[in-house]
Amino acid sequence: MTPGQRHDGICARPLPERIPVPRAGLGRLRCRPDHVIADKAYSSRGSRVYLRKRGIGHTIPEKNDQKQNRRNRGGQGGRPAGFDLEIYRRRNTVERCFNQLKGFRPRPPPR
Repeated sequence: MTPGQRHDGICARPLPERIPVPRAGLGRLRCRPDHVIADKAYSSRGSRVYLRKRGIGHTIPEKNDQKQNRRNRGGQGGRPAGFDLEIYRRRNTVERCFNQLKGFRPRPPPR
């Protein structure tokens, strides 16, 4: 858990290592998810490289300034990051769930 004012990007590396992922059959829990779906806050090159090195697939949209910087570099800018809109739309279900959970938080008593 981090304070509300901290950027979520600082949790991008330790989070996949701490969330247990159940196996389809028997066996101990895995510590590496198959795929990560994240928003633009996690679109840094460092985040993508980290996920690639660990063999974790990812669907993260690129920020507009990152796209422009890549285009400005021409042939040295590299290729665009892969992005699947259909997979990214599944993220909406999780976001709505969080909003529902936040809606049912106990309210502080009035003063």
